[in-house]
Amino acid sequence: MSRRYSQLNLADRRRLFHFVERKLPIKEMARELGRHRSTIYREIRRNTFHDRELPDYSGYFPTVADDIRKERRQRLRKLVRHPQLRELVIAQLKALWSPEQIAGRLLADGVSAVRVCTETIYRFIYGKEDQALELYQHLTEGRRKRRPRGSRKPRDGTFPAACRISQRPDFVGDRSQFGHWEGDLLIFQRDLGNANVTSLIERKSRYTVMIKNPSR
Repeated sequence: MSRRYSQLNLADRRRLFHFVERKLPIKEMARELGRHRSTIYREIRRNTFHDRELPDYSGYFPTVADDIRKERRQRLRKLVRHPQLRELVIAQLKALWSPEQIAGRLLADGVSAVRVCTETIYRFIYGKEDQALELYQHLTEGRRKRRPRGSRKPRDGTFPAACRISQRPDFVGDRSQFGHWEGDLLIFQRDLGNANVTSLIERKSRYTVMIKNPSR
């Protein structure tokens, strides 16, 4: 049987429910439904019902799984169903706001009665239906394709503990000794070009050196 890559419907989920009850191998479920095994893995993982208070009632149920999928779809389509909110998000992205800032500001200011989370905005930016807008260009990194979630290393591990400001000697902290410098990097908005500036400041005299860098 040839494999189809269309989404599962309720009839497919009813058949899958019986396969799960019979504890068939995923590979066999996929063959019976004419789907790739990754589709079956994803369906069971994402649409299984979990009851925290009564774990015995947790499981994969076809109608519940279908409702979970529809609810998730509605969340992802929120910016389509609310055009004014969509235009507001687009305008703020073009003003170089991050998705985190946009979601937080909408919540804090009450600008819109409809709320969107950071993940919804990222999916809107990188979704197939809205790729033509090329909104990714307005993000800090400007990546055409999104990194997988969880792939970014935490920034806390960038510098060893011994190199942190809190660990510097007292004579450096109180500026009692000449010859200790602080360095920083000033990066500007992307529409101003790739140039940036390195600043070097001698802590005691406050003598400052500014170095222009041609690119990032």
